[in-house]
Amino acid sequence: MTTTATPHAYPTMLSPLHATLLCGQVPLFLGALLADIAYYRSYQIQWSNFASWLIAGALVFTGLALLFALVGLLRERSSSRPLTYFLLLLVTWVLGFINALEHAKDAWAAMPMGLALSVIVTLLAVAATWVGMAQPRTGGAR
Repeated sequence: MTTTATPHAYPTMLSPLHATLLCGQVPLFLGALLADIAYYRSYQIQWSNFASWLIAGALVFTGLALLFALVGLLRERSSSRPLTYFLLLLVTWVLGFINALEHAKDAWAAMPMGLALSVIVTLLAVAATWVGMAQPRTGGAR
């Protein structure tokens, strides 16, 4: 009986929990962006409160996905994709934390910068999810 070695096809795949945490951050950051837009248009303070809570939830998801990315980075050093993914998540978390601090201010004081940070963080979260979920194809898959 012969045994053949398969290249590292499976270690690069995300675990279901990691994928759930990674994909869960996008709707939370997007919801915070939409709440900021609603506050910008209506000046109803509750929209700012919604955005603050959504950002807090997104930071939890991003932080846990960041831990998974760190483990993946330490396990696989052969390509630059895990490093890019980890750095995107790290920048997303740091700017999301700054966004949370911005939203902790009075609602009137948080608006111009909070909305801009929400746009940037949402785009970074989408980019990090895109890079994290993109898997190299192996074999004859099309």
